[in-house]
Amino acid sequence: MVICAGNNETFEFATPIGVGLIESAINLTRLALFDKPDFLIFVGSAGSYGKYKPFDIVESSVGSNIENSFWSGGSYTPIDNVIEAYHDNNVSRETMDIVNSSNYITTNVSIGKSYRKNNIELENMEFFSVLRVAQEFKIPLLGIFIVTNYCDKDAHKDFVSNHNKAKELLSFYMLDKYKELKT
Repeated sequence: MVICAGNNETFEFATPIGVGLIESAINLTRLALFDKPDFLIFVGSAGSYGKYKPFDIVESSVGSNIENSFWSGGSYTPIDNVIEAYHDNNVSRETMDIVNSSNYITTNVSIGKSYRKNNIELENMEFFSVLRVAQEFKIPLLGIFIVTNYCDKDAHKDFVSNHNKAKELLSFYMLDKYKELKT
């Protein structure tokens, strides 16, 4: 099953689950309880901390939930803040870039450098909660992201101007990679 956030980030081949950490967790939990999929693919946009440029497509199954204040020592968490998708086998996996999730968008380039030092390269609002729900229900998951912007002072402006093209490019990618998807 292919899922996406929703609102203005929808795809004809994907089921919307909600924007942000809370809506996506609630709606994906509901879906898993009543019609549990065998495998999930989450598609969406992402901001780059610098490694990737706009319109790059990146796949990952590792996510984090780290707030910007963590890097300055202004916060801590007692929970596991980096998780990997559930896998139903013991096959070793290559190292993937980590996708960070927060309900806030990073606009400070120097904070982005702290993420990069820890192999966290992208930012997507929903991915951590999607990972956590999939993990709880033992559903294998892959995230496929298209970069819309850098995480800098122009993040929102660039996101808005690149979003439609990014959605189109991600749709072409998905339809080419997964021929069975129907629009």
